[in-house]
Amino acid sequence: MPGQVGPISNEQEGLLAYLAQMRYQLRLTAYGLTPEQLRATPSASTLSVGGLIKHCASTEEGWIATVRGSDQKPDFAKYQENFALAEGETIDELFARYDRIAEETEKTVTEIDDLGHRIPVDKSVPWNRPDLDHFTLRWILLHLIQETARHAGHADIIRESIDGATAFPLMAAAEGWPDTPWLKAWVAPHDRA
Repeated sequence: MPGQVGPISNEQEGLLAYLAQMRYQLRLTAYGLTPEQLRATPSASTLSVGGLIKHCASTEEGWIATVRGSDQKPDFAKYQENFALAEGETIDELFARYDRIAEETEKTVTEIDDLGHRIPVDKSVPWNRPDLDHFTLRWILLHLIQETARHAGHADIIRESIDGATAFPLMAAAEGWPDTPWLKAWVAPHDRA
């Protein structure tokens, strides 16, 4: 996927494209990491690259279930679990799950085909605004873009703390971009001369 979202013809397409781009940016932070590095927490927080990807997948899954009318109450124990890869859980399994969730998001948005579609606000949780009675599908997609972008930024910092890798060199390596005088593809430490 290129570093920029391509041309868009309507708002729905744009929202889905920007959400896909943010998912991709988040996924890139895991490129070339070992299972141990995916679980590493090298910053002041307890966040890891793998845990952030898992959290974003779970968050998107929960919001789309809400859009579809699933009556699910927050499970705070599970919420904490979704910030860490479980023992034996692999990044490939997590990516496959995230791909399924992304497909469900696109299918749901396409089937509803109305960004103004209303979804009741769960008033039982403190972070939802008490003055709102409903979200719209548009609001939820914008929220998912915001949530994914914020955590992609966290993951960028964690990744850079692990091995110095940053977004564009990782993208260049993942996509096979040719080196230029101003941008060199990331190289795994064991492959450096």
